[in-house]
Parts: sequence; C-alpha cells; structure tokens
Amino acid sequence: METWFIILISIVLSPVILKFISKVLNPTKKPAINLPPGPRSFPILGNFLLLKKPFSEIEQLLRSLTTRFGPMVTLRIGSYPAIFVADRFLAHQALIQNGSIFSDRPQALSVVDKIDSSNQHTINTASYGPIWRVLRRNLTEKILHPSRVKSYSHARKWVLKILFEYLKSKAQSGDPVPVLDHFQYAMFCLLVLMCFGDKLDEKEIKKIEDAHRILLLNYERFDILNFFPFFTKIIFRKRLKEFYQLRKYQEDVLIPLIRAQKRAKEEKLNESKDVLSYVDTLLELQLPVEKRNLDEGEMVSLCSEFLNAGTDTTSTALQWIMANLVKYPDVQEKLFMEIKEIMKNRELPYLKAVVLEGLRRHPPAHFVLPHAVTEDAVLGGFFVPKNCSINFMVAEMGWDPKVWKDPMAFKPERFINSEESGGSREIKMMPFGVGRRICPGLGLAMLHLEYFVANMVWSFKWKAVDGDEVDLEEKQEFTMVMKNPLQAHLSPRFNY
Repeated sequence: METWFIILISIVLSPVILKFISKVLNPTKKPAINLPPGPRSFPILGNFLLLKKPFSEIEQLLRSLTTRFGPMVTLRIGSYPAIFVADRFLAHQALIQNGSIFSDRPQALSVVDKIDSSNQHTINTASYGPIWRVLRRNLTEKILHPSRVKSYSHARKWVLKILFEYLKSKAQSGDPVPVLDHFQYAMFCLLVLMCFGDKLDEKEIKKIEDAHRILLLNYERFDILNFFPFFTKIIFRKRLKEFYQLRKYQEDVLIPLIRAQKRAKEEKLNESKDVLSYVDTLLELQLPVEKRNLDEGEMVSLCSEFLNAGTDTTSTALQWIMANLVKYPDVQEKLFMEIKEIMKNRELPYLKAVVLEGLRRHPPAHFVLPHAVTEDAVLGGFFVPKNCSINFMVAEMGWDPKVWKDPMAFKPERFINSEESGGSREIKMMPFGVGRRICPGLGLAMLHLEYFVANMVWSFKWKAVDGDEVDLEEKQEFTMVMKNPLQAHLSPRFNY
C-alpha cells in the first residue's frame, strides 16, 4: 500500500517539480500569457472536476462562462488549456481565414482513442497533413461525389421500403409510433450497403449493427480510460481488457466482409463501375509518407467511422425535424402541398428550408470535434498556444439572437428569401463544421434528410399523441437527442 502511495504521489508531483526546475534553470523565460480568461483552476487537475460533470451541465456552465468572460473561454485539463469559442466572427477568423493553422486535431493520448482510430488513421482524428488529405479525398471523390451518390438510389428505395413497412403496420394498429430506433436502423442499413456493397441481406446487416452498437453504447464506460491515460494499463486493466474484447468482436465481424470484398475484386466478380463500395476504395489506397497500404485494423476503423458519422447524426436530425412537423402541423401541411406540386416544379425550396431549420434549431452535436493549432496564434486578441485544443460551440452560433430573429422558434420561412439566410460569407450556423475540417458527408446527409422527410410527409399524416405535447427538451447521448423520444400517430394519406 505504501509503495502504491509513493508511486502515485511521484506521478502527480513530477510536473510541478519539473516546472520548478525549469524556472530555476531558465529564470528569464517568460510564461505564456494572455490566454482567453476562464475560471480559476486547481494545480495539476486544472478544471478537471468541472469537466467530469454531466455534459448538459458543462454546456450550461460554458454558457455562463461566456456571459461572464466573453466569447472565448479557457478551461484546463491538467496542464493543457482547452479554449471554447462561442462567437461566429471568431470562428470565421480561425476556420476560414486561418484554416491551415486551426485545422489540426489534438494528439490522442488515451489507449482507447488510439485503438479506436488505429493510432489516428481516420479522417476525423488524423493530423492535418498528407495522410488526412488522402483519406478524405478518397471518401469525397470515390464515394460521396454526387455522381456516385446517385448510384445508390436503389439502396435508398430498399431501405425506405423497410422503414415504411414498419410505419404502416403501426399506423394500422392505431398505436403511437416510437420512431427513433427505426430511423437509426434505416440510416445504418443505407450506410452499410454503401460501405460493404449491396449484396448484404438484413440478417448480415443486423450482425454488423450488433458489433457496431455494442461498442458505441458502452463507450461512456470507457471514459475513465481517456481521463487517466497514464494509469490505464495498471489501475483500469480490467476495463481496458473489456474494451479490447469489444474491439476484437467488431473486427471479427467486419474483417471477413473486408476480405470478401478483396476476393471479389481479385476475381473480378464485382465488375460494376457504377456502384462502388467504400471498402473497395480502401483496398487500393496507398498512404503517403508511410508508403504502404492500409492494414485490416485501419480499414475496420475507417468503416466504423463511416457508419458512426452518418447513422446517429442523421437519424437524430431526422427525429428532431419530424418532431417539429408534428408540433407545428401548419408547417407539415405547407410542406405536403409543396411536395404535391413536385410534378409541376422539380425544386422543393420549402423542404430544404425545413431541413436547414431543423439543423439550426437542433444541431445533432452542439460542439464540433476539437481542433488543435499547428503554431502559436492570436485569435480575438488572445494568445492561442501551439497544440492547444480549441472547440467551437455550434448551438450558440445557430441560436444567436443577433443573427436569428426569435432563434428558439421553428420557422423554416427564415431560409426562403430572408436576410437571415442571405448570401453573405459569414458563419451563421455550422452544424457540419466549416472550413477545411467541414464534414465531408454534408451533401449525403442533406440528401438523406430531404429524401426521408419528403417521403414520410407525402405518405403519412403525422399527429401528436392525444393529450401529449411534443417535448423538445434535449438530452446528451452520442448526439443531442430528445429527452422524451418522439411518438406520433400516423395515418396513411393514400390507399396503397
């Protein structure tokens, strides 16, 4: 027991001792000053105790801090400063005007992050450089290019049919329809077909979903491994072992699919040039600098990233949009009438406005993934040190009353011939991020949201459950979801 105590005390005090020695040896060296203001931090721990609060409380805390200190606030995690930005002009200055400096990612310190990202070999986690460019270009040019996205129309129709079979059965029973799980499953099916090819059936897709979701749903249990990276292998070895087992289960399911795609490619069984799976593109990919092909573990991480990025965010956004259409039936009917006129006018501006307003009012993530700076910089008159983590508060920008009139109301009309949605290059909302690290799946997400919203409003009339008001209170999970998930009564608009 005494030995353990001495080891822990030594680890905790070592940064203080090193800092003291550094000051003695370099008495003229000036400390970094003029960081954005923030709450008082504790030695060693920084603001760690604040960051261990529930996420909803952290966001509320950050709002109060920006009110008190201004649009840039500094919190400390140990000796590392983390800066939070709530101002759209500062976001524009950082991510657009100085994108090359503010487009890096923080270094993955925890074992969990390193394993999950194959040592930062995914698009979201890779450092800003040649590997990130190759991975992103491969996805955007070979899978997410508009001409490629069109080739998956048959997959969208198949998935829509699966979703509608469920909705119709519930509509016939007269029971309220809980929709979120089925939205998630529909989005997941669609992305699995894009990732692994369209030869999979529902049984195989559900097996992939099980391997994928079990790791995602247990991720919160492994948060402790992220906060204590130096103690993980000793103190939390049992939990780390459990994480390894879940990761192995995921690999055991996905790697045979990757190998099957490789065999098909070698045997030229898949000769279609129109429909290309994500795995097909990964098999041929050459990493720069390292000058090698991706290994199977890295392909698993990239496939998992593809499924993660598009499933929960899109299904969450879809639920928020449909919740508002239930809450505001006049908006729903206006959208239905526009869709009814589609044979006369191929454009659907109100549909796009409904989707954009849903993303503004209820962004699936209230923060973009953390950025890091590649060199010392100045932002808003404050010093931002090299390698510092910088975070942008998406929801605050989309709810800014200086930009949006009555920002907490759901008003799609604001995106049609309105000064609020005008063509200026300012940042007014950023649910997909902005700049060089903007979500590469933006176009795909908008297509899926418009496609499913339009079809569901055209085929069904959505009504609130009698006596129940649609509750728009939020709850943080993997994305920002409805605290009380949407349930609605559905009635078919036509006899099929």
